Amino acid sequence: MPTEEELSKSLAVSRTALREANKMLTAKGLIESRTKLGTRVRAHSFWNMLDPDVLKWRCTSLPTEEFARNLMQMREIIEPAAAALSAIHRSDQDLITIESAFAEMQTSQTLEQWVKADLDFHRAILAGTHNELLVPLGHLIGAALETLFIYSARASEDHKASLADHERVLDAIRRQDKDAAFHVMSFLLSNTRRNLAKEAP
Repeated sequence: MPTEEELSKSLAVSRTALREANKMLTAKGLIESRTKLGTRVRAHSFWNMLDPDVLKWRCTSLPTEEFARNLMQMREIIEPAAAALSAIHRSDQDLITIESAFAEMQTSQTLEQWVKADLDFHRAILAGTHNELLVPLGHLIGAALETLFIYSARASEDHKASLADHERVLDAIRRQDKDAAFHVMSFLLSNTRRNLAKEAP
């Protein structure tokens, strides 16, 4: 990377602000500074991809096919189990929140409205697990999921094509059937993966 003096001039920021920014980027694993060698961007393998800012920045450009595949793999590992846990532990209020998100999916008129409601649906299911490690996950990867949801919906002739699959997930959680919740969520995600494959170049 350019020297601190060069960056300060080209970005028109103070050195103090630049140092603070570099500290933040270093903490997130994006850059490293070494005496006499200067500052360099680290390889992707060192980036803290579960940092909300890093994920958001990563998704400001179109995600690579590999990135989309990795995110889908993570979803397929976590979300079916989360749906099963939500079926067991969800409260009446949790169910109302999931139902409300589903209703928004039903009435959505645009792709943007659908994506927001879809994301709210999946976040509400994670919240319904009442697992303090799973609950923040929906917020943590929100930006990345939003990108995937847009890709998946665009690949379908109708952006509401997966509505019936979502309704089956909702019904299983409503009935507190953990096995059904696990399997229907797995089926929903497998369809999402197929849609992403259609969209890939």
